[in-house]
Amino acid sequence: MHFKLIIALTEDSKTDVILDAARDAGATGSTVISQARGEGVEKSKTFFGLNLETQRDMVLLLVEEHLSRTILETISTVGEFDDTPGSGIAFQIDVEDAVGVSHQIKRLTSVVEDEL
Repeated sequence: MHFKLIIALTEDSKTDVILDAARDAGATGSTVISQARGEGVEKSKTFFGLNLETQRDMVLLLVEEHLSRTILETISTVGEFDDTPGSGIAFQIDVEDAVGVSHQIKRLTSVVEDEL
């Protein structure tokens, strides 16, 4: 079984909604790294030298490759990434190998067979 790593950078207010939607779309787990910072096309606004930026979270999802595109699109829709500038981004990268996921493989085998 092959995996992809989906990385989503989102406003912290949308993290729980994104996690729920990813699970509904087939993700079996996640890791959230809080207090990430980032900058898009427009620089952050400041007020007397203090940055006025929203809190960001980095969501990491190790998912089975056949489910990855559906999960990625679900995250984008729920997070409104294409509709609202600055709301976040998500992307996926190939994972060459992974350990500690045997419990996920057992659970995902039947799901992936149904997809194929």
